[in-house]
Amino acid sequence: MNDAGFIFGSYAVTFGAIALFALATIRRGRTLSAQVPDEEKYWT
Repeated sequence: MNDAGFIFGSYAVTFGAIALFALATIRRGRTLSAQVPDEEKYWT
C-alpha cells in the first residue's frame, strides 16, 4: 500500500486528461457546427 497515492494520482490525471479532451472536442464541434448552413446540416 506504499504506492497507493501514486496509483490513485495516476488514475486522477488520466481521467482528468480524458475529460478535458472530451470537453475540448465537444466545444470545437459546436463551434464548427455553427458555421455550417442549415440546409447542409444532415444531422438535424
